[in-house]
Amino acid sequence: MNIDFIKPFEPVQANIVPQGNEWIYEMKWDGVRIINYYNGDNVRLFNRKQNERTQQFPELLDIHSYCKASSVILDGEVIALGENGKPSFHQVMRRDALRNMDKVKQLIPILSVFYCIFDIVYYNDEWVNDWHLSDRKDLLSEIITPNEFIQLTPSYDDGETLFDVTKQQGMEGIVAKKLSSTYAFGGKDNRWLKIKNFQDIIAVVGGVTYRNGIVNAILLGLYDNDMNLHYIGHAGTGKLTQNDWRILTNFVDQLKIAQKPFVNEPERAKDAQWIKPSLTVKIKYIEWPKGRSIRQPSIQSFVDIPPTECLLPK
Repeated sequence: MNIDFIKPFEPVQANIVPQGNEWIYEMKWDGVRIINYYNGDNVRLFNRKQNERTQQFPELLDIHSYCKASSVILDGEVIALGENGKPSFHQVMRRDALRNMDKVKQLIPILSVFYCIFDIVYYNDEWVNDWHLSDRKDLLSEIITPNEFIQLTPSYDDGETLFDVTKQQGMEGIVAKKLSSTYAFGGKDNRWLKIKNFQDIIAVVGGVTYRNGIVNAILLGLYDNDMNLHYIGHAGTGKLTQNDWRILTNFVDQLKIAQKPFVNEPERAKDAQWIKPSLTVKIKYIEWPKGRSIRQPSIQSFVDIPPTECLLPK
C-alpha cells in the first residue's frame, strides 16, 4: 500500500499570545520536524523539506511498540537534549547530519533523541486531516503509548503562563492552535501561531575570520530575489565547540575564493577570507534593526538546506 507524501502545516509568526477557549498551547520544540509514515509494511521518516531521515532516527522505527494502527501518518518534532537538559538544535543536528549508519549506531547510546508527536493526518487507510484538531488529539491519545523515545506533546489552556515559563527557561517559545483547525497540507495560516522569545534564520556563510589560524567568526548573508547575496551580520558565539571550529577551519580551506560574494560591504571585510557560499547555518538573534546587521547572533548548527533557499524577508 502506498501513502502520499505530504508537506506539513506550518504556523505563522505572532507577537502576542491569542486568548480564548478556542485555543490550546504547546511548547515550541527546538528540534527537527519529522513526518512519520507507516504504510502497514515499514516506517519511513521525512523532514519538512521531504528529505528522508529514516536511518538517522532508528529509535522511531518499531512503530508497534508505541502506535496501534495498521497504517498511519504522524507529525511531530525530533529533539535531543543539551547538557543543560533543554532541547538543543545543535545536538539533534549531530544526528540529522549523519549519513553513515555505523556512526548513527555509535551515537545512539550517548545522544538519544525523542519524538514528540503533536498531530495525525492519516489513520487505518483513511485521511483524517479534515477532522478538527481536538478530534485528532483525542485519536492520538487512544493509539499512542509513550515510551523512552516517544512522547505526546502536551497541550495547555493557559498560553500566557506557558509562554512565561519558556521565557524563564530560555526556551524557544510556544505554538497556539485553534481546536477547530483542520490540517492544511503545505498550508500556513493564523489558525496555528508561533510566539517566540527570540528570532532565528537560516543564513549563508560567505566569509570567515581567523584567530591564531582557527576560524573564530562567520560572515552571514541572505539572497534577494535576483540571487544577490546581502551581508546581514557576523557571528562568533553559540553552540559550536572548539573541535567544531577546528573542523570548520579545515573544511573552509576547500571553499576559499578571492572575490567577495556579498553585494554590500561587510563590517569585517578587511580581515575576512571569502568563501564559496555553500554552507548554511541556523542563527538565533535578538533583533534585526531596519537597514542594519542582526543583533546578538548566536550560531546554533550548520544545516542541510540549499543556500538558494536562504532569502531576505519580504
